Amino acid sequence: MSFLTSLATAFKGGGQSRVPVSRGFISPWATAFDAAPGHAPFDYSREVGEAYLANPVAQRAVRIVAEGVGGAPVIYPDEKLRRLIECSCGSQPLLEVLAAHLALHGNAFVQIIKDGAGVPVELYPLRPERVQVVAGEDGWPSAYRYILADRTLTLPLEDEDGWPNVIHLKGFHPTDDHYGAGCLAAAAPAVAIHNAASVWNRALLDNAARPSGALVYDSGDAAGLSAEQFDRLKAELAAAFQGQGNAGRPMLLEGGLDWKAMSLSPADMDFATLKAAAARDIALAFGVPPMLLGLPGDNTYANYREANRALWRLTLLPLLSKILKGLQAGMSDWFAEPPSVDLDRVPALADDREKLWSQVTSADFLDADEKRELLGLPARKVQQ
Repeated sequence: MSFLTSLATAFKGGGQSRVPVSRGFISPWATAFDAAPGHAPFDYSREVGEAYLANPVAQRAVRIVAEGVGGAPVIYPDEKLRRLIECSCGSQPLLEVLAAHLALHGNAFVQIIKDGAGVPVELYPLRPERVQVVAGEDGWPSAYRYILADRTLTLPLEDEDGWPNVIHLKGFHPTDDHYGAGCLAAAAPAVAIHNAASVWNRALLDNAARPSGALVYDSGDAAGLSAEQFDRLKAELAAAFQGQGNAGRPMLLEGGLDWKAMSLSPADMDFATLKAAAARDIALAFGVPPMLLGLPGDNTYANYREANRALWRLTLLPLLSKILKGLQAGMSDWFAEPPSVDLDRVPALADDREKLWSQVTSADFLDADEKRELLGLPARKVQQ
């Protein structure tokens, strides 16, 4: 029995499927498994709702990455490949959708739709949380299951003619054989802190941005308020003085009542600092410089241009290269060369290109053809 076989488990049990996982590890992206002790399942739908749909920092970070990848200038060696990759699936560019899936989920699945002759005519992205990897007897993926409600569609790794059916793009996961790790899992704690700080901030605004204070009753004879008096006083305060509509309204107190105003201590105000730190952690998880998200107090880069260049060099170009090479590798039977990014048309890298041109131009020990080769330009045509 091979090493991968010992790590993988087969699908079993009537209508309930089981995802093949490594021994001692439960993949956080799988939805149909029994959680092992000490391994809480990662609820992707819940985390997406709290991060992308409810958190402005996480949503903007994902959109910057996805839209940057989707709008990058790409050079295609084949016109048919260009039409396949630049197709819009559900009014969304394919590269943008795949970049978002990889950033959030860590996995991106693309179904290859072929015509009667077996030629690809469309690339359709599958929602990654609905896809399960089916491992064969040797531990390697043999098929993919697409689960939607009570319906399950099995997509073999190859069709009857031996052509690929599904392309699986994934980020590196050190402890999982079949699934990649996304940025959302790492950003989830910071998203929870940021959302909790926002709820705390809103609660303070609903209460005039400070603790309302305390009413101290001094009757002189050590007798307290009766239950009826206490309930009436509480109801009157709630109706007349709580809420932003009653902010600043003067309070008239009867004899024996003294109002002691309270304010937030510096320790209570730490939620603002905590929120800013959580926002930077979210940006860090998705590979976006905090300066591009308008986060205050971030002086990592000298200016906006430096931050934008770092975004392209450290995040967008590596992610786009992974997607383009992965798509071409999955369709290598039809297309021999992968697409590439036209760096000359990336505005954020204009300064780098200008420096390169200046250095090559000033190199007197190189002839014109050698300089053109260093710049990625074709050699000059020799006049006959």
